[in-house]
Amino acid sequence: MAESWSDRLALFKSEEKPEAVLVVADDAALTKIVVAWPTIAVEPRVRSATRPADSEHEWWDWLWKNTRYSASEIAERTGIRGEDLERKMKLLIGNRVLYPDGTVNSFVQRYLREKVLRRFKAKTRKKDAGKA
Repeated sequence: MAESWSDRLALFKSEEKPEAVLVVADDAALTKIVVAWPTIAVEPRVRSATRPADSEHEWWDWLWKNTRYSASEIAERTGIRGEDLERKMKLLIGNRVLYPDGTVNSFVQRYLREKVLRRFKAKTRKKDAGKA
C-alpha cells in the first residue's frame, strides 16, 4: 500500500478517468485555470504525520491539504477572482482535473491540445481558401 505523498499521487494519476474532460469542455473559465495551473508555483507543505484512513476521498483531501499554491497567482493569470475562483478550483480539484504537483489530468491535457490544434488548422484552411 502506498503511504507517501508522492506514492499516493502516483496512484491517483495511474487511475485517472477520461470523463474529467467533460468538466472543462466548453467552459472558458475552467479552461483558463487548467492552462494556467502548470505555470503556478506548487509545492508540498510540511506534511502532517497523520495519514488518513484508507479511503480514496480522504487521501485526495489529505494530498491537497498538504499542498501550497497561490490563488492570487492563478487570479492574475486567469482574470478569475474571489469566490468564483475558489468555486472553480474546488470543482477542478474535486473532479481530479488538477493534481497537487502542478500537473493536469492527461486526458484533459490531450483534449485541450487537440482543441487548439483543430482551431489552428481551421484558421489555416480559411486563409489558404482566401488565397485561391
